[in-house]
Amino acid sequence: MSSQDLPAQDIGPKDLTHPTSDVVEDPRHLDTASQGRLIWLSFRKHRLAMAGAAVVLFLFFVAVFVEFFAPFDPHEFNSTKIFHPPQMLKLVDNSDGGFAIRLHVNSMKIVRDPLTLQVSYEEDLDEKVYIRFFGRGDTYRLWNLFEMDIHFIAPVDPDQRFFLLGSDRLGRDVFSRTVFGTRLSMSIGLVGVAISLVIGIILGGISGYFGGIADAVIQRIIEVLIVLPSIPLWMGLSAAMPTDWSVVMRYFAITVILSLVGWTELARVVRGRFLSLRSEDFVTAARLDGSSRPRIIFRHILPSTYSYIVTAVSLAIPAMILAETALSFLGLGLLPPAISWGALLFEAQNIRSIVAGPWLFAPGFLVLIAVLAFNFLGDGLRDAADPYAALGE
Repeated sequence: MSSQDLPAQDIGPKDLTHPTSDVVEDPRHLDTASQGRLIWLSFRKHRLAMAGAAVVLFLFFVAVFVEFFAPFDPHEFNSTKIFHPPQMLKLVDNSDGGFAIRLHVNSMKIVRDPLTLQVSYEEDLDEKVYIRFFGRGDTYRLWNLFEMDIHFIAPVDPDQRFFLLGSDRLGRDVFSRTVFGTRLSMSIGLVGVAISLVIGIILGGISGYFGGIADAVIQRIIEVLIVLPSIPLWMGLSAAMPTDWSVVMRYFAITVILSLVGWTELARVVRGRFLSLRSEDFVTAARLDGSSRPRIIFRHILPSTYSYIVTAVSLAIPAMILAETALSFLGLGLLPPAISWGALLFEAQNIRSIVAGPWLFAPGFLVLIAVLAFNFLGDGLRDAADPYAALGE
């Protein structure tokens, strides 16, 4: 075969002005990719971080639509269903002697031991509660704006009840209450970190950019707050709140307390980035070009710290969630009728609840899942904050 029969090949230099995804994947051409693209390429290789991101997004999605995901009113009580045990979802229904695929749970009846007179629940195989997705149930107001009655799961007969996670000492559905607790517990972490973010960026930026006396004063304040034990400080500030405050006032007070204590780590991250960036060539060029200090800070330095700030925020949110849970568990945070994971755990800390309803600790597992998901997400973002190092391995 002669050389004329060979297919033509493009052996010239490639145009890297508009790189394709294959070119960006090649470590030799990483200098053509944007910072966001590099961070994404590094982040998606972290499987635990991707799984954590999926869990976090799902929890926030549930927090936004808790009324839809909760099958029943979380405040509805039933004196005949006190400490009702959890019911297992079943798919195969052979009650009529045949075989059918119908989602249901077996009802439970109360039985009393003739010797000890102790009351317990026993599964009733003859009575079933059939369940359907996107069914009609209790009426609610979504975001206190739209009146609806569609639930993600609901009994076919609206008068029937089922307890996927059992009931509490007042016969309230623990599953519905746990779903509703997602809104307060997740939002208090998000709002608290948002306040801490503003304080941390302002004070950390001033400390890192200006230095001198301002840096010394801010760092001493940070060191004092870090040295103080967190839980006693939270307890002292929370105990100072009036007991007659409404749920909304107490919610914002707890958020402010956690924010005023939790901004220190974020401020140190921002200060470190400002210290390393203020002497870079692009900052010097902007200063020589006559840019004002606010423009240099907000237009040139701060955007270069976004990836590190996002990482610090993702790691600070679980700390906020744990702090709220700890305060509510100790009776110093959100109190009934507020529903949060910590407030639900507060109701499960007596001996009777531990013995009669161990399923009341179910919100604790959600706290564990949320904290692990945020930590995995934060670890992935922290690795992706230096995408060149991660992709160049």
